[in-house]
Amino acid sequence: MSDSEHQDNRLQVVFCWHMHQPYYKGPEGSDYLLPWVYLHGLKDYSDMAAHLEHVPDAKAVVNFAPVLLEQIDDYSEQIAAWLKTGQLIKDPLLAALAGPGLPVDEAYRKELISACMRANEHRLISRFKHFNELADLVKHTLENDRMVGYLNDQCLVDLLVWYHLAWVGECQRVNDLRVRSLQAKGRGFNSDDRRRLMELIGEVLQGLPGRYTDLAKSGQVELSVTPYAHPIVPLMIDMDSAKDALPSIHMPDLEQYPGGESRARWHMRKGLEVFEKHFGFRPKGCWPSEGGVSEATLKMLEEEGFNWAATGQQVLSNSLMAGGGDSQLPDNWVHSAYHVQEGHLNMFFRDDGLSDLIGFTYGEWHADDAVGDLINHLVNIADSCKGDPDAVVSIIMDGENAWEYYPYNGSYFLNAMYERLSQHPRLRLTTFSEVLDRQKKLSPRLSKLVAGSWVYGTFTTWIGDRDKNRAWDMLGEAKKVYDQVLDTKNFSDDQLREIEKQLAICEGSDWFWWFGDYNPESTVSDFEQLFRSQLSHLFELLGEPVPDYLSEVFAVGSGAPVQGGVMKKND
Repeated sequence: MSDSEHQDNRLQVVFCWHMHQPYYKGPEGSDYLLPWVYLHGLKDYSDMAAHLEHVPDAKAVVNFAPVLLEQIDDYSEQIAAWLKTGQLIKDPLLAALAGPGLPVDEAYRKELISACMRANEHRLISRFKHFNELADLVKHTLENDRMVGYLNDQCLVDLLVWYHLAWVGECQRVNDLRVRSLQAKGRGFNSDDRRRLMELIGEVLQGLPGRYTDLAKSGQVELSVTPYAHPIVPLMIDMDSAKDALPSIHMPDLEQYPGGESRARWHMRKGLEVFEKHFGFRPKGCWPSEGGVSEATLKMLEEEGFNWAATGQQVLSNSLMAGGGDSQLPDNWVHSAYHVQEGHLNMFFRDDGLSDLIGFTYGEWHADDAVGDLINHLVNIADSCKGDPDAVVSIIMDGENAWEYYPYNGSYFLNAMYERLSQHPRLRLTTFSEVLDRQKKLSPRLSKLVAGSWVYGTFTTWIGDRDKNRAWDMLGEAKKVYDQVLDTKNFSDDQLREIEKQLAICEGSDWFWWFGDYNPESTVSDFEQLFRSQLSHLFELLGEPVPDYLSEVFAVGSGAPVQGGVMKKND
C-alpha cells in the first residue's frame, strides 16, 4: 500500500467547539449583569486558539454564536475607551477591577465579594495560595453582613486582582510577563497593577477575532455560525415539533409562536451578517442553536446557503427508528454524514459517548491517560469502519465550560490530544467541509428526521416544564403585541432595528435552558430576572404598557446539577 493510500484510510475525526454566551447586557445600554463573556474570552476562547496555534497539524471546527461576537467587540471597545479616557466600563465586576476607586456601599461591596467567589474552588481558587487565603477570609465575612465593613479597600483590590488572574488563560499565564509578575507579587496590588491587568484583558479580547480568522485562513480551523441570538429554531417554526420525539410532552398555552418562520429566517440572516462582519467571509456550516433540528429547519438552512449542519446522536437514533430501522446501515451508524429526504444539506451527528467523556470524565484523569483512552476508542471505531473511507467521528461540545473542571484549564489534555491525534497513523483530524470535499460516495439518506436537539434528542430542556412553558407564553404574548404595534405605528429605521434586536434577545434559548426546579437557585434567579427585564424593555420600546406579570418572579430553582448545569450529559 502506498503512503497516499494509507493516508486515505485514516478515520476522519472532527472536533467541533461551540463558542456561545447569551446576551448578558441589561436593557437600554445598561450594565452587563453577568461577566461570563469577558471571563471566558480571557480564559477559554484565548486558550482554545492558542492550542491550535501551537500544533499546526491539528484541525477543528469552531462555531461562534453571533451575540457572543458582538459582546466581545463591545467589551473590547469599552476597555479601550477606559484606558484612553477613563470612561466608565458597564460591567460592575470589571469596572471595580479597573478602579481607580471602590464602592463604599456595603451591600454593593458584598455583591462584588460574592462575584469573586463564583469560580471552581478546586481548579481556580485553591490552586493559588494568595487567592485561597483571601477566599477563606471572605467566606466568613459573607456569613455575617456586619463583617463586610471590616474588609478594607486593599483586601477587596487584592481579591479582584486574584479573581481575574485565576481566569487568565493558561497559555497567557505561562507566556505573559505581566501575569507572572502580578502572581509573584501576590498581594498589595496598586492602581498600576490593576491597569496592567486591564490592558492584558483588553488585548486578549481585541485579538480573538483576528486569531480565529488567521486559523481559518491557514486551513487549520473551519469557522461556522449559529442563528443570531441562539433561538430554538424548530420550536419557532412549529412548536408541535416538540411532540416528534415526545408525543406526551406538556405544551404551553401558546399554540404556535406568532410569525415564527419569518423570525427564524431573520436570525439566520442576521447571524450570517454578523459573522461576515467579523471574519470577512460566509461560513459553509451551521451548528443550529442547541443542535435543534427539524425537517423545516434543515430546509431553511439549505435555502440560506449552508452546506452542512450538525446535531445530537439521539436525533439520528430516533430518525432511524422512525424510518423503519437501520438494518441496511453499517454498525457504526452515527459515524457518517447523512442527507434528509431529498435535501442536499449534509447532516453530522455528535458521538455522545466520546463527547461526554471529554466534558465530564477526563478532567479527573491524568492527561496522558485520558488522551490514551480517547485514542483507544477512536482506533476501535477505525477498526469497525474499515472499508468506509467516508466514516467520520463527530465530537461536538462547548468550547468553554468543560475546562474549568480540568487542571490548568485543560492545557495538558488539549495539547496532548492535538499532538497525538494529528500524528496518529490511523486517525485524521479534519473539518466537516473537508470531509465533504473528500467524500467518495453519496451520504446515506434518512427517509424522516425526528425533530430534536443535542440533549436527549428532545426539546425538554427548553419546553414542557411548568416554568419553561410560562416563559414561552410570556414571549408569545410579547410577540403578538410586537406584531400589532408594528402594523399600526411608524418607527424610524434606527428604532425598528433596536426593537427587532430586542425581540431577538428575548427569543434566545438560554432563558428556557435555566428555568426549572432542577437548576441552581442563584443561576435561575439571574436568568429569570434578566428575561423579565428584557421582555419589559421590549414593551417599553414599543411604547406599550409593561404587563404586571413581568414584575413577578415565576421561576425559582432548587437543584444542584452536575457542573452547575452549564453542560448536560447524555446518559
